[in-house]
Amino acid sequence: MGWDISYHPISEEQIIERYFDVLDDKSLIKELVSKYGVKDFYAKKYEELIDIALVTTSEDVFDKTHGYYIAATQGFFEKYFYVRGSAFSFLEGNILSKYTKRWEEIFPKEKLTNEVHNIITENYSSGKFIPPENIELLLNDYDTNLELQAKINHLFSDERIGIFFKAMYYALDKGLGLLEATEIVEPNPMDLNNSISYSNLFNCDPQGALLYRDTTMKQLSEIEKENDLEAGTIISNSSYKITNHEPVQKKQKKSFLKRLFKK
Repeated sequence: MGWDISYHPISEEQIIERYFDVLDDKSLIKELVSKYGVKDFYAKKYEELIDIALVTTSEDVFDKTHGYYIAATQGFFEKYFYVRGSAFSFLEGNILSKYTKRWEEIFPKEKLTNEVHNIITENYSSGKFIPPENIELLLNDYDTNLELQAKINHLFSDERIGIFFKAMYYALDKGLGLLEATEIVEPNPMDLNNSISYSNLFNCDPQGALLYRDTTMKQLSEIEKENDLEAGTIISNSSYKITNHEPVQKKQKKSFLKRLFKK
């Protein structure tokens, strides 16, 4: 099972405006998509996503419902960044706690469900949230804290560190925080045109998907050489299949995911 991680520049105010306020009054969607120039196709997807979010109950896991939906919602409005297999959530220890903010510190109890992890534990979930005020702190500490630097470099190895920093600098420039999530976008490394997104795929910065494709092709080429196969043999006889389980929350959600676009 793989991890398709995305980083979503977002503020707490935007979470309220574009998600929780809309849960309270769905008619706000029309005003928001007009205000921010969201195209009709994605406005419809936004509305469908909110319909699913509205069936969330207190018994659901916040990170796999509201947290995930918040990330997907923001993808209709804002650029986001993809990194294969690397998430802030995967770093162990308390070295990162000073940079992240828990959902319980952001929202009143009535907006939360009974179970909140504040970390990626499964596919189709939100993870850590780095608030705007801590983006610059993290960037500065990276330059001076060798332990932190080593951990982040190891996590975002093989050129992925550049994408993570690209996301942080983008957020810093816009005064936003960063919310990580998994499986908002699922690139097909064999054919990026057949990738899946549960938000707006065109708002996803392409660098991470291109890196994933290039890495996959390099690995397949090495396997071909090791087995004395002609170049392109594996690729021409392979297909890409997503094996992660789609998020299912009541019957409405399953049918929704089947309708989501592949572009």
